[in-house]
Amino acid sequence: MALPLMPKATAVWLVENTALTFEQVADFCGLHPLEVQAIADGEVAAGIVGLDPVANSQVTRAEIERCEADCDGRLKLTVTDIPQPRAKQKGARYTPVSKRQDRPDAIAWLIKHHPELSDAAISKLIGTTKPTIQSVRDKSHWNAANIKPRNPVTLGMCTEAELEKIVALSGRSRSVVHDEEPVAAMDEPAAEE
Repeated sequence: MALPLMPKATAVWLVENTALTFEQVADFCGLHPLEVQAIADGEVAAGIVGLDPVANSQVTRAEIERCEADCDGRLKLTVTDIPQPRAKQKGARYTPVSKRQDRPDAIAWLIKHHPELSDAAISKLIGTTKPTIQSVRDKSHWNAANIKPRNPVTLGMCTEAELEKIVALSGRSRSVVHDEEPVAAMDEPAAEE
């Protein structure tokens, strides 16, 4: 269920300005009824200024009056035409300045332990460029003498789940290619010696 903005502040306002039951306020704000009772007693949220859900168009005055008259009634958020925030689009991965010198180490580790990964997969996982990956691969990187393969998860470049996902996806795409090759080899007649 969708909750109002700033649920505790909304609960403070509803407790102070309406005759709703603790259960109704708790249900609307996503809080426990005992927490709402503690708000009413002044034990919790003493410094929080109440937020009027009517002024914010989260609920109508008629809806509050309907629920005040019926103890079993539940407040419902009003549907708004205000655009809601959406999930952030995936873009280039930002690496903090303090971790940028660790990128070649992470690339070397991935090349050593997961050679099946494509440059695009490594680039997406670590947040680097293909020329950097290629220079680490052929040891022409400007700092090649000091590169030590280190796990990108322990360096904080990616999460274990992201690494496993990329490896599984690349392994699946490689297995499809490998499954097709033996079939073609079986169709060819065997050369006799």
